Amino acid sequence: MRQPHRVLLSISLLSISLLSISLAAALAASSTAAHAQVAASYDDLARIEAAANADNGKRVAPLKSIGNPTTDVSPEMQAMIGTPYPPHFNADPKTPAEWKELIDRRAKLLIAGILAMKAKLGVKVEETKIAGVHCYIVTPNKIALENRRRLLIHVHGGGYVFGPGEAALPEAIMMAGFGGYKVISVDYRMPPDFPYPAAMDDAMAVWKEVLKSHERHRLAIFGTSTGGAMTLAMVLRARDEKLPLPAAIAPGTPWSDIDKIGDSYASNEWVDNVLVTWDGWLGRAARLYANGTSLKNPYISPIYGDFKGFPPTILTSGTRDLFLSNTVRTHRKLRRAGVIADLNVYEGQSHAQYQMNVDAPETKEAFTDIAKFFDRYLKQ
Repeated sequence: MRQPHRVLLSISLLSISLLSISLAAALAASSTAAHAQVAASYDDLARIEAAANADNGKRVAPLKSIGNPTTDVSPEMQAMIGTPYPPHFNADPKTPAEWKELIDRRAKLLIAGILAMKAKLGVKVEETKIAGVHCYIVTPNKIALENRRRLLIHVHGGGYVFGPGEAALPEAIMMAGFGGYKVISVDYRMPPDFPYPAAMDDAMAVWKEVLKSHERHRLAIFGTSTGGAMTLAMVLRARDEKLPLPAAIAPGTPWSDIDKIGDSYASNEWVDNVLVTWDGWLGRAARLYANGTSLKNPYISPIYGDFKGFPPTILTSGTRDLFLSNTVRTHRKLRRAGVIADLNVYEGQSHAQYQMNVDAPETKEAFTDIAKFFDRYLKQ
């Protein structure tokens, strides 16, 4: 863990008189003050930071450590917030084989918990193909009368590379279990073998097929992170292709700008203990997926699309989320376009931690909020 803010005092062996120089003056003169050996008082720190931030432009912050939040955060969530960085955060696969090894290794960890999660939440999962795309149908053991003709389409997260097969299912299982909805989870194609636009083509093929047997007023689309971006992009593409739009959507902490653009890419870098930084595996996955296509293409970074006419939307994020700015920018753009848009932000949470522990009260709360939102806007 990083040490709290420290101040370096340079003691010249040639002139002991330097000891008489005031601490504040020495610190204001050098940016090395942040890496200190002698703790500065608050008043000294305030003077240092005021001097460092005296000009317009970039903000300079001191080196600091941040403890776990305790107020309004469950013990289960506190445990997640305090975990070390994931070992793969700076992974740098150089070949398709290395990407596949990393993807498979992470998938096995997620798949190991699927059976217990299904039993705990009372859902069943069936494999199927829809429009030639591999999918899973996730059905609660008990479906309320008002939900029996409703259907949710799920597009999973994972940076466009992680979450193949059953590894994509946890979010869909939680939505079915906590929300009481039948869910189709799309196991879309991904890099390294299938870069953009394969994932979007698969998701849209499923959407078109589902529309043949379901009214759009009874349909919603949801997903987190990459799945949140794809949810937004699916609406853009459906509108462009003159297809019916869903009655509501839930893009959780969406990767709406796939490039490193947005305040929290800097402010929450090294604070988010899930994604950690764009410059690790995440940015490498972004470039792998885009495969030369502009990162500002609205089907890749939907924040650059036109949100006018979008369906009611609920977004979810956390105060330490690397994608907090993605989520906030999306929310503001939706509101400016006249779209009904709710935003839930959880204290202390890093990226998508509201769906990483089925036993955390915040997990049930998040999915229940989304389910209630859908209930308001989907026809029975």
